[in-house]
Amino acid sequence: MRIAVLTSLYPSNTRPHEGIFAERRWLGMRARGHSIRVVHPLPRAPFPLSLMTRYGEIAAMAGTEDRGGIPIERPRYLHFPRSARANAERFAARGVAAILAAERPDVVVCDYAWPAGAAAAALREADVPCVISGRGSDVLQVAGEAGLAAELARALRAAGAWCAVSQDLVDRMDSLAGAKHGVLVPNGVDLELFRPRERAAVRAKLGIDPALALVLVVGHLIERKDPLLALAAFLAWTKSTAPFAKLVFVGRGPLEAAVRSAAAAAGMAHAVECVGEQRPEELAEWYAAADALLLTSSREGRPNVVLEALASGLPVVATRAGGTPELLEGLPNALATSRDADELGRLLALVLRERPAAERLRARVEKLSWQAGLETLERLLESARGAPRAA
Repeated sequence: MRIAVLTSLYPSNTRPHEGIFAERRWLGMRARGHSIRVVHPLPRAPFPLSLMTRYGEIAAMAGTEDRGGIPIERPRYLHFPRSARANAERFAARGVAAILAAERPDVVVCDYAWPAGAAAAALREADVPCVISGRGSDVLQVAGEAGLAAELARALRAAGAWCAVSQDLVDRMDSLAGAKHGVLVPNGVDLELFRPRERAAVRAKLGIDPALALVLVVGHLIERKDPLLALAAFLAWTKSTAPFAKLVFVGRGPLEAAVRSAAAAAGMAHAVECVGEQRPEELAEWYAAADALLLTSSREGRPNVVLEALASGLPVVATRAGGTPELLEGLPNALATSRDADELGRLLALVLRERPAAERLRARVEKLSWQAGLETLERLLESARGAPRAA
């Protein structure tokens, strides 16, 4: 198949870690013999917003790039703050124009449901089948606090086919569209990279005291990941049990300064470290060195960090958000019933005292290979390509 991917998030020369799971999917489809082309429209902010660091990084992204044999085109569109609907329309117009200017694809995947889904109606008019792919906040936040539920519902109905990385997201997209057309296409996990390892050796390499109780938080330091709740849970645990412990945040984001400040105010700056973004190979070592992963998101699709931790034999303590329970239900002390820091702290203490066997944790994800997910996606795209289009 000739597959065009319209997306708002994809790795680039200036942001190599952004959208890496989307890239992994499309590299996998290319390896299966499909022709993949990515169109990644970028926002161009008016002055003086263009002076902000974020827009500077975006402006520095290459207009065209080849990553792993996949050509990427990045047309620009004008982006204004607090203009979500108009911004999505401009994103979609630039994306569709770029797609139709080249060899006609067999199917377009609107990867990250919004704003890419805004292109569905135009693609239908051009008689190009499309599938909308949901990954998390692109559905939950867009249909929630962003107030774009009606727009996303229209996009889903125009596309006629959609998929998502968790059953929770599939159900929500079905509900929005008023039709049960959604297909679960989960992300896989690299079972060779993320695996149990000899902890002492990994800790020695990372320079971590072997006696430390090490808790890991992996993800962007942003509001929906709630790193301040993770810090509060860690502090509640250390206050009640006074362990020799360390909390490490892997990721970056606007709340990093607030995390550092809160740790210092609690007199725990020495026990809290922010190490920034890490390459997958480095992240695998952090999982192997840790005693638990703590995830305190308020919204999730199907968190890749949980897949990776479980594959590494690392226990997880998490809030009930989105598709997280699909991975953790039935594991003792893994899921909190609330967003209460004290409860999360108690669960951390229990998990660290009664750590499940690494083999048991890994067994929960051993069938979630990338190839299995790609086979499901392939069937969906073939079906969408062959389906009759509405007049």
